[in-house]
Amino acid sequence: MVKELAQKSSDRLFARIPSLRILFCLVMHTLMGCFCLKKLRHKPGYEAPINLASETLFTVNEVEALYDLFKKLSSSIIDDGLIHKEEFQLALFKNSNKQNLFADRMFDLFDVKHNGVIEFGEFVRSLSVFHPNAPEADKIAFLFRLYDIRQTGCIEVEELKDMVMALLCENNMSLSEDVVDLIVEKTMMEADTKRDGKIDDEEWKEFVKKNPSIIKIMTLSDLMELTLAFPSFVMNSEVRDL
Repeated sequence: MVKELAQKSSDRLFARIPSLRILFCLVMHTLMGCFCLKKLRHKPGYEAPINLASETLFTVNEVEALYDLFKKLSSSIIDDGLIHKEEFQLALFKNSNKQNLFADRMFDLFDVKHNGVIEFGEFVRSLSVFHPNAPEADKIAFLFRLYDIRQTGCIEVEELKDMVMALLCENNMSLSEDVVDLIVEKTMMEADTKRDGKIDDEEWKEFVKKNPSIIKIMTLSDLMELTLAFPSFVMNSEVRDL
């Protein structure tokens, strides 16, 4: 019975991380209809949409739409054109003081320069990995880095358990420690084919191939509909899409 519960809980856990989707839905609905046509004054860290569009899967119109989303997030506490960790947590949990390992890891991965803030370019490039058309290999690699908490190039038992606990908390789920241990043990038995007590990137790739539902969390379908959610940009883009 416990093993069956662990299996079901594991499937639910690895297949659901709703915070990013909630973040987009909330802010996008808040911003719809709230645009102004005057020329915007860009803050430090801003990068031209045409440049970001050339490096990501987004069009120029979509990057401009993401800039309005970015501005909303980056001004929620400190209006400096940068997303601070407290603002990131506020967007995810409606609470800037809530501590969660999942939120910390996501912030760290978006903060590519590791300077404690997320700039607009980092925001767009990181979100591009969640685009439905992003290469599967990029999604698998991003998720591996998410679980590699200590950044050692492998996922160890303690890291896996810590992340499972964080995801349970993030999803408002509660399981006994015995069930959590069974989830971790099952995952390690299947993924750690070298039996060295850790999961390296190659083992992770094979594990995901056998369990494709794991990377479903790495796709945000909302990113395909940015210009529909932000219709003003279709007619008022500063640069025409090529």
